[in-house]
Amino acid sequence: MTPRVENAGIDAWVVRFSDRIDPASRNWITAFCRDCRAVLGDALVEMVPSYTTVLVQYDPWQLTDTVSRRLLESVLERLEPSSEDTGGRLIKLPVWYDVSVGPELSLIAERNGWSPQRVAAAHAATQYQVFALGFVPGFAFMGLVDPALATPRLATPRQQVPRGSIAIAERQTSAYPQVTPGGWNLIGRTPLTLFDATREPMTVLEPGDRVRFVPISRQRFIELGGDPTPVAEATP
Repeated sequence: MTPRVENAGIDAWVVRFSDRIDPASRNWITAFCRDCRAVLGDALVEMVPSYTTVLVQYDPWQLTDTVSRRLLESVLERLEPSSEDTGGRLIKLPVWYDVSVGPELSLIAERNGWSPQRVAAAHAATQYQVFALGFVPGFAFMGLVDPALATPRLATPRQQVPRGSIAIAERQTSAYPQVTPGGWNLIGRTPLTLFDATREPMTVLEPGDRVRFVPISRQRFIELGGDPTPVAEATP
C-alpha cells in the first residue's frame, strides 16, 4: 500500500505504512525515521515507530500543521527502503532455554511433536526485527517467529514474570526487561540487563535493531549474572 499521513492531534501526525504486520515494512519505516529526523531537525519533538506506523510529533511554534505535513509527504515521495545491512544494529542476546525458566517450552514442543531442544533451536534460528518498544520500558516487540512456534497468550496472565524471560505471543517474541505481570509464553531467560534508567542508552534494544538469540548453557548463564530461579519460585 501507499503510505498515508493521518492526523494525530494538534502537533502530531501518524504515517501509516501498512494495515498488517509485515517484516518488509520495517526497512521503509527505518528509512523514513532517518530521513524525517534530517528534514525536521530541531522541530522534531518525538518519533515513535511501531509495527506499521510512525508517530511524528513536531514543535507547533516552529512548524504549522500544513508545513509539517508537506515536509512528511516530501520525505515519502523520495523514500527508498533501507537494506538489511543498513536497517539497524545486529544485537546478539544470550539465552538459556530450559523448562525451569521457560515452562511453555514443553507446551510448544508437545504440540508440534518436537523436543524442547528443537523448539529452542527453531526460535534461535530466526533473525528478528525490533518493531517497537512498549508495555514497560525496554520491552521490545519482535517478529516474526516461525509459524510452528506461534502460540496464543496465556488465558490467565502470570502475576510475576521474572526479569530477562524470553517469551512468545502469537508470532511475536520478546524479552521481559523487568519483573512484571505478563501473559506471554515463556521459553527461556537471558542474563542481560535489558533496561537500566541510570545507563545511556537505557535500553539494550531499539526499534530497527535486528536480533539473534544465542543459546547458552546453564553454567554460562550463571557466569553472565543470570538468575536460574525457576519461574514458579521466582521473586522480584
